[in-house]
Amino acid sequence: MKILLIIPAYNEEENILKVCQTIEQYNENAEIKLDYIVINDGSKDNTLKILRDNKLNHVNLIKNLGIGGAVQTGYKYAFENKYDIAIQFDGDGQHDVNYVQKICKPLIENQSDMVIGSRYLNKKESEFQSTFMRRLGSNIISLFIKLFCGKKITDPTSGFRAVNKDVIKEFAEEYPTEYPEPESTVSLLVNKYRIVETPVSMNAREGGVSSIRFGKTVDYMVKVVLAIIVDSISFRRKRRKK
Repeated sequence: MKILLIIPAYNEEENILKVCQTIEQYNENAEIKLDYIVINDGSKDNTLKILRDNKLNHVNLIKNLGIGGAVQTGYKYAFENKYDIAIQFDGDGQHDVNYVQKICKPLIENQSDMVIGSRYLNKKESEFQSTFMRRLGSNIISLFIKLFCGKKITDPTSGFRAVNKDVIKEFAEEYPTEYPEPESTVSLLVNKYRIVETPVSMNAREGGVSSIRFGKTVDYMVKVVLAIIVDSISFRRKRRKK
């Protein structure tokens, strides 16, 4: 069983070394070892220097592609290197590597094609619930995914998600760039892939600045909702033509 953590990183000089060290410490006692690949997404700080100085496994993108492009680079790497499971894992310290086994279990048991780690499925699991506006945004996005795809996803913007070989291939070929988490979820649901959520604990960012700005939350939510509606129609049309 080959498992890869895909770690997109943009200006994560304060966090990336600790994140990678945490994975390496986890591997010391783990039955199934985790590989990782850091996708340095054209960082302007010392992220690349830290990756090189510490010989951390990475791909360096000379141009910033955004979170969607960086994550797809990781899926291409996973596909080319024949990984069984790929897991998106934030480079800012918010995700807990100790939940990897839990998030992989439905994939290993062939109960799902993608597993999303959710802060909101069981709120007792995670003390960190993000801001009120982010939770409101997640609820609205969740509602529209349910309306147009028929399944409730409690944490549609969660970047802590694991996929099997079939989805690795799918995402290596095509992956959304504007709003990758909700749009990729819509794509899989329309194409009849199995998605489940599992409760996980997440942490507040330890340093640096988030690449996701919710200062214009209403604008963000409107654009994501429109993307969900357009994507659900577009993906269904593509599916009929196959």
